[in-house]
Amino acid sequence: MRLANFDLFRYSLAFTQPVVLKRSRLIDREGVLIRLTAEDGSMGWGETAPLPGFSPETLEEATDQLLGLAASMPGREVSAGVPDGVDLTPSVRFGLELATWNLSANSSGEVSPGPINNSPREAMRVNGLLSGSYEKLVEEAGRMRATGYRAVKLKVGGRGIAEDLRLVREIGEVLGDGVSLRLDANRAWGFGEALEFGRGLPDVRVEYVEEPLSEAWRLGELAGRWGLAVALDESLAGMGPEGLVGHRYARAVVLKPTLIGGVSRALRFAEEAEALGMRAVISSSYESGVGTGGLVALAAAIGDEPVGLDTYRRLAEDAIEVPLDLPAPFVDVRRAVDAARRVDVRKLEPVRG
Repeated sequence: MRLANFDLFRYSLAFTQPVVLKRSRLIDREGVLIRLTAEDGSMGWGETAPLPGFSPETLEEATDQLLGLAASMPGREVSAGVPDGVDLTPSVRFGLELATWNLSANSSGEVSPGPINNSPREAMRVNGLLSGSYEKLVEEAGRMRATGYRAVKLKVGGRGIAEDLRLVREIGEVLGDGVSLRLDANRAWGFGEALEFGRGLPDVRVEYVEEPLSEAWRLGELAGRWGLAVALDESLAGMGPEGLVGHRYARAVVLKPTLIGGVSRALRFAEEAEALGMRAVISSSYESGVGTGGLVALAAAIGDEPVGLDTYRRLAEDAIEVPLDLPAPFVDVRRAVDAARRVDVRKLEPVRG
């Protein structure tokens, strides 16, 4: 199958309320959608959206790299991957792989793209994400339990140890034994603070804590002294899948294809994690429906772990014709993948070199 056109479109989607990230306060989500068109008329969409404060590349740098590809790829044979010998930034690799695999799936009539089209899973559980004031967090935790969520994530590390402990205990009581509580510290604590936090939760069931240490190289030492399980997230950036063997202490790896470098790389991480007895959790980076639909298909191919898609609820609008059926405790794989392929080009701005 030969590629006829490589088109780029920029989007800017408003958030329902500002999203505060490391060193960034975002009022909208910006990114670039890739549309590949084969000579037979088949199309495939992908998404490149570096996340400020987390991605090593900016949107401008990613766009420049995509413009170079747009000039060189038409006329080439389409394969499920990227051109040989091309060093792509993580978000560009994710966007190009997703577009290529969606093109292949559309051409062949498959539900899911490329090597992730063999999943028998019809639906995936979604990991709920708590946000807001103290009172709102507790109320939202109760609502999530009542509506069927079986895993919920809470951000910690920004309130002080005592308040974080009080909040985690209260939310743990609200969720009860039927819902897994996942914590994410985003490297907020020093070693002593992390130990203090762990000592304060002897009776709260926590599935794991993502990236608790600012001194990330001490994670193994902390895991050996802590009563809590550790998960890797930011530590995966720049690490190859083979590097997981040096982190056997970790309970889970949180895989964000936009940040770690694509779908194929996430698949390799998941395979290595499984071999080491770790859980592989697919998670979003505030992508639009195009990227989020790809993450649903990827998560369904990897396993049954609740997938981190709840950032999607923060988008006030989307670039696809019909928004995904989120937020919800479950997502239908086929419906999500199909919806993610139906882009409303009227909401986009063409990118020209």
